[in-house]
Amino acid sequence: MAQCCRQLAERGLIAGQDGNLSVRVGRDRALVTPSGVIKALLGPLDMVEVDLRGRKRRGRRNPTTELDLHLRILTRRPDVGAVVHAHPPAATGFAVAGQSFPIFVLPELILQCGEVPLVPYGTPGTPELGNRLEPYLDGHEVWLLANHGAVTVGSTLDAAWIRMESLEHGARIIWYARALGGVNQLTPDAVARLEGETRRGRTRWKREPDA
Repeated sequence: MAQCCRQLAERGLIAGQDGNLSVRVGRDRALVTPSGVIKALLGPLDMVEVDLRGRKRRGRRNPTTELDLHLRILTRRPDVGAVVHAHPPAATGFAVAGQSFPIFVLPELILQCGEVPLVPYGTPGTPELGNRLEPYLDGHEVWLLANHGAVTVGSTLDAAWIRMESLEHGARIIWYARALGGVNQLTPDAVARLEGETRRGRTRWKREPDA
């Protein structure tokens, strides 16, 4: 988690005390980043263990002020093992502009991120933010938070982290394409072929016999 925080800061996806992470630990616990700390300076001992009701179980610091947001996701989505909340500049630009995020422009965005809902604004650090997100929780792994930032999830921290980087990388490419005159979206047929090949590839991999 500390390494992920440092990488997010080094790549400009968070600044100062911005952003927060959570990782599921066992059936009813999670490790979360602390509040009020520069994320690039965090170490392993700074993480805080909480239960899924939000009660602190271990740690010398207080949990993130966005704890409610993380617990809503972890409670509602048992398939999620980790949550990353950051403020990636290019992607957050879409959230500030109130624009939908076009995923059908790059194979990586389609496969890594899928549809990216734009969640209406909710006050950070309050239950309002979780209330705004909840209707969009099922069936998505990436969300833009209006006038705020982005959230990604995954079965592991690496998966959620990769999605956050893919989201921002794709957003930058889209901004560049717009500056050059426009964004060409993939056709529905191209998207269907991509998804079909991906499914077949995963099936072949699962059936691959051990050497």
